[in-house]
Amino acid sequence: MIFTFSDSRRWNIFAVVSRIDKRLVLGLGSNQGDSILFLHQAKYWISLHLGTIQRESSYYQTAAWGMQDQPDFINQTLLVNTPFSPEICLQKCLYIEKLLGRFRTQKWGPRTIDIDILLYESINHKSNQLQIPHPHMHNRNFVMHPLAEILPNTLHPTLQKTMQQLQQDCTDTLTTQKIFPQLK
Repeated sequence: MIFTFSDSRRWNIFAVVSRIDKRLVLGLGSNQGDSILFLHQAKYWISLHLGTIQRESSYYQTAAWGMQDQPDFINQTLLVNTPFSPEICLQKCLYIEKLLGRFRTQKWGPRTIDIDILLYESINHKSNQLQIPHPHMHNRNFVMHPLAEILPNTLHPTLQKTMQQLQQDCTDTLTTQKIFPQLK
């Protein structure tokens, strides 16, 4: 038996199939202004533009990495279900950063918000704009502590260690402290 569909039915089937959500893991950080407020605003825009936030870590305070003469960062990781490709996710993250006043003037400098793509499913992805998994995540306490909190048993796609193992093996010397901010 042969089935034929009109173009509109074919499009509707494609729309349903392409809506399958993928697991996206984001790292958020802020060290300018009211950092907790910026993290909350980022989560709001992420839920509007990227997908449903499934899990979020506690907040962690860490001294600035890279350029150290600046305020401490407040960091958090999120697990998001998204229908978008890695490249579209990157575009949306950059758009949200811009909405929240992020200006890229100096590498590792202070920022209102930083949104990094850490993982996307269990894929390896490399383009001119994006590398997944994030190439330095396993070397940074401010990423590994919150990540191990929400996804302790998730395997790193290339290192084949769990996030818990990578957090324990991390050689970063910057102290990362879980904080409990006061809501205003």
